[in-house]
Amino acid sequence: MPANLPPQYFEAEKRYRMAKDPQEKVDALEEMLAIMPHHKGTDKLHAELRRRIARHGEEAERRPAGARRGAQFLIKKEGAAGQVALVGLPNAGKSQLVAYLTDASPEVASYPFTTQKPIPGMMKWQNIQVQLIDLPPTNNREAHPWLRALLRGADLLMLVVDLGAEPLAQMEGLLAELEMLRLRPVGDDTEAQSLMESLMELGLRPKKALVVANKSDLPGALANLELLRQRYARFPIVVVSAESLSGLEELKEELFRSLEIVRVYTKTPGEKPDFEDPVVLKKGSTVTDVALTIHKDFAFKLKYAQLWGSGKFDGQRVRREHVVEDGDVVELHV
Repeated sequence: MPANLPPQYFEAEKRYRMAKDPQEKVDALEEMLAIMPHHKGTDKLHAELRRRIARHGEEAERRPAGARRGAQFLIKKEGAAGQVALVGLPNAGKSQLVAYLTDASPEVASYPFTTQKPIPGMMKWQNIQVQLIDLPPTNNREAHPWLRALLRGADLLMLVVDLGAEPLAQMEGLLAELEMLRLRPVGDDTEAQSLMESLMELGLRPKKALVVANKSDLPGALANLELLRQRYARFPIVVVSAESLSGLEELKEELFRSLEIVRVYTKTPGEKPDFEDPVVLKKGSTVTDVALTIHKDFAFKLKYAQLWGSGKFDGQRVRREHVVEDGDVVELHV
């Protein structure tokens, strides 16, 4: 099946070939991934771009700090499920959320600009881990030189607003600050694809985001929440209180949905799968992508697979182009 790539893809590919800095290469590759349509004809290209992103990301990590242009803080992605960057204005409650959701220990205080550098932590949800990054407030201009690269590299933005302090004004401020960083948060991939051409003309990159409405226990929070939902209905909105710990499990589930990933379990003939160690892939991935996580030669030699879960019957034989779903068990045959 032909890939049918749009002209914007080849423009990003040209920027990739001309880039000399590893982070610039990663930025161009991620743009190519965002632009590229997802169907069977792009499966191999999708996997190849992912491998290049990983390789250039490791190169950027190895570069001396002085050699990185505005990337003093490059957080290596940990955990297979994805990297989520928390974005908010001072005292929105980002650090407290990260402290409760992960193993990280960010400083939590009532005065602004407590967080001065990115602080990563791992959030466990069922049998996977998601990396959360607590960031300085977006209106901390001293952080802007490195913040843009980190936000562009994240898989998802979590926009945190305080329901007790004019959340509509906070959202307007957040979106304005992100636009200065050449990013435009979007609610889903469909919105990103529809805006891609117009945003590229403006020099902006779409970035998938969800909104976390924090401090739901404060007076006036519910009325402010209704205004927030009316104005920003295009975003998923999760209501939480980091203080009373309400809504945190719902937030974990929404993060899983928004990352658009699936968990697949592999098994060898005659043995049981390990349900504690899934292969984590993007939605739309195929049996070939599962095989690639083992070894590229294994994927090349793959003849067929047997599938339990989303198939019509247990042990159904499927082809390498078969799209896997969350919870599938796959037995690969070469």
